[in-house]
Amino acid sequence: MPTRALVLGGGGIAGAAWEVGLLSGWAAHGVDVRDADLVVGTSAGSVVGTLVRTSGDLEALYARQLGPVPPTEPRVVVDATAMMTAFGEAVAGVAGEREARARIGAMALGAATVPEGERRAVIRGRIGDPDWPGRRLLVTAVDTADGEFVAFDASAGVRLLDAVAASCAVPGVWPPITVGRRRFMDGGMRSVTNADLAEGYEVVLVVAPVRGFPESSLGPTLQQEVDHLRQHAEVHVVVADDRALAAFGTNPLDPATREPAARAGRRQAEATLEELRRFWT
Repeated sequence: MPTRALVLGGGGIAGAAWEVGLLSGWAAHGVDVRDADLVVGTSAGSVVGTLVRTSGDLEALYARQLGPVPPTEPRVVVDATAMMTAFGEAVAGVAGEREARARIGAMALGAATVPEGERRAVIRGRIGDPDWPGRRLLVTAVDTADGEFVAFDASAGVRLLDAVAASCAVPGVWPPITVGRRRFMDGGMRSVTNADLAEGYEVVLVVAPVRGFPESSLGPTLQQEVDHLRQHAEVHVVVADDRALAAFGTNPLDPATREPAARAGRRQAEATLEELRRFWT
């Protein structure tokens, strides 16, 4: 059996719900991608990656997305256009990707947000406080001080809850998360998928709620990552279809998107099943 990697990208609460719907739908038809040798999780993908590595019941995870929004999930109003404008202004004239990420990090550090402890409680409500799983899991984040990209794993000596909270720390919306003496922000500030971390694996499945931008000053694009991986691996990419994107709405951080996004993922699982079955099995 070739070595296989599963890459789960970012996309907010809606993206996480869509990923759960997709993965649970595939598993319901006999294709369970949780048996990957490596799982790479970025932002929302770090939540789902943790859940699929630490939970044995995808149907229960799916049912949870359809249920009432728990009180641990606050509603946040985000102006995506204003956010993208602020990011663009912050990185104007940068000399390189790391400098660009550091500028976003400075913006994140200066933003008025809820306290870190409150944000950790939100993430704990999603994943609990599990130990790192026995099978390999990478959780991505970016250092706000210097833009360094980090992929946490079981050997990092970092609490998994903290790693995931850091990976989900959207700049300007949620506080950077302190890990040791450093403060980290969303791993999506380097790439929406960070799929290049799967280099060296022979079969790579990339699940991406959003494609990201065709060009980025922060890091590689999804297409660049896929082109690079395909030099030495079989790569299959599944991105949210139009119905799923409609379910995400204009604010994918809104917990109200969970149910429609999860149902959209479940529908898309059926549409993509046979191609996925040939690729993965």
